[in-house]
Amino acid sequence: MSKTNPATVAEYISAAPQQAQTKLRELRGILQRVAPKATEALKWRTPVFEEKRILFAYAAFKSHLNFMPTPAAMKPFAKELAKYKTGKGSIQFPYDKPLPKALIARIAAFRVKEVRDRDARWM
Repeated sequence: MSKTNPATVAEYISAAPQQAQTKLRELRGILQRVAPKATEALKWRTPVFEEKRILFAYAAFKSHLNFMPTPAAMKPFAKELAKYKTGKGSIQFPYDKPLPKALIARIAAFRVKEVRDRDARWM
């Protein structure tokens, strides 16, 4: 990523390496469709979607895109995620392979429902 601090998500995407920009736009579009009520922001210089709390984040790296939906949101999809490199709460998608759009949408929808259900119980 660029050494400058982007002020918006659009600036973040524009400052990303060229091979990352298309994937970032694809991922952003998926997340916008799944969470249309969420707001976008930059937290810790990383794009996030928020709806009362952070739903998920994503970031561009040299050879891959990271999608961070939280460990709890990844757990139900463990079998499908087995072919990807994962961290405690993140999934790496290499730039040279197509994004698994349907899987990303299902994970994101799970996370949105999880946050809404949890918040509903505490209100």
